[in-house]
Amino acid sequence: MGAGLMSSWATLAYVLYLLYAVLRVLRRPVTGTVDYLVAGRRLTLPAFVATLVSTFYGGILGVGEYTWRHGVSNWLVFGVPYYLYAAIFAFLLAARARRTRMLSIPDLFEARYGRGAALVGAGTLFVMTAPAAYVLMLGVLLQLATGWPLWVTVSLGTVLSVAFVFRGGLQAVVETECVQFVLMFLGFLVMVPACFLKFGGWAWLSAHVPPSHLVWDGGLGWQAVFVWYFIAMSTLVEPAFFQRCYAARDEKVARNGILVSIAFWVLFDFLTTASGLYARALLPDLADPVQAFPALSARVLPGFLQGVFTVGMLATIMSTVDSYAFIAAITLGRDVVGRWRGQSEESMRRGVQWSLAVTAVVTIVMALAAGSVITLWKVLGSAGTPVLLLPLALAHTRWRVDGRRVVAAMVTAGVVATAWLAAGRGGPWLHVEAIFPGLLASVAVLAPAWLPGGGAHRVTETERGEP
Repeated sequence: MGAGLMSSWATLAYVLYLLYAVLRVLRRPVTGTVDYLVAGRRLTLPAFVATLVSTFYGGILGVGEYTWRHGVSNWLVFGVPYYLYAAIFAFLLAARARRTRMLSIPDLFEARYGRGAALVGAGTLFVMTAPAAYVLMLGVLLQLATGWPLWVTVSLGTVLSVAFVFRGGLQAVVETECVQFVLMFLGFLVMVPACFLKFGGWAWLSAHVPPSHLVWDGGLGWQAVFVWYFIAMSTLVEPAFFQRCYAARDEKVARNGILVSIAFWVLFDFLTTASGLYARALLPDLADPVQAFPALSARVLPGFLQGVFTVGMLATIMSTVDSYAFIAAITLGRDVVGRWRGQSEESMRRGVQWSLAVTAVVTIVMALAAGSVITLWKVLGSAGTPVLLLPLALAHTRWRVDGRRVVAAMVTAGVVATAWLAAGRGGPWLHVEAIFPGLLASVAVLAPAWLPGGGAHRVTETERGEP
């Protein structure tokens, strides 16, 4: 049996599993709002880790592309800064998030700053969480496996990723992602040993990749790496982190779950970076580096294992698509439309369900019109992080700032960062990345609150409370 046929059969088996997950949820849908949005706040440590690890690592083709182009700097760009901020989140924010009765970041903004800040924050989060980049990668993988047109595979992948979420909510996401967690690691635990046994280890790679691929900055210069340590601040406003912490069984699960997840991310980054280096060494003339991992699989693995690796990549991407599509639907249906119209929680839940369908359509359209995955990450992170970062940090302190000033800071930061991106056509204008002027704009509007008469004041623990 040919390698392509075996890979197709493995993909079909995975698709059938997802159809089973859809049917299973249809037989026992979630009814309560808290159950639907945050799994009844009952996530155990293993479930917390499995869903967070798989959700936060969907850009697998982008990682392959970056490593093929720039080597080990992948770890310093897409690894280390995110470990750093995830650890900060675990120690400073995880327990606080679990203690609240909030169900989303806009809930926190409304409690601290009013409805205006909640709506601006929700709009920003919707744009940041719509999983267009991941749906595009999913469509490319399915196209390679089936040969079908991209618009068909993008649409099919999106529907399969979100159909079971419509009725089952976060609990359905978690149950499916526990399986996807195993598959994503299995795929790369097959690939790296196969490459090592066939070709050799570090010495062989050093002799077969460009010298720049083994340099810390990948030949790009320090600013190209350093800027990601600011873009990665988006981890501190990451809605998936907050949602999982809200859903955790207790504060200890929320904190320890993130710390254990970091260890799994370190392992997975080692596997993906090694695979990317093998792809560069074996396929130096690859026309499209986005296909580095699928091409490496075809070059190295026999039919059955090639299928296992393909399914591992599909699971990695789909686990992110379903989570972020669900978060985007909550943001649109509950935090924008529901909050604007003043609906009840039960009405909001129905709004989230139908917003999931809207999110799926918007995501498909965005994916088919999208460019580079890495560019999307960078643009959205650079424009969205300055809007949310300082207001969210302040919301977790004892300081109170007037809501109108916070809204002004959020809007100003977003406008400045977006204008800077436009001036640089998506890249750094005047050799400065857009996230920096965006953050400076936020500081410039918020800082005068601490001047005499500015209105900022500290509150006691009793006055502060936990909404």
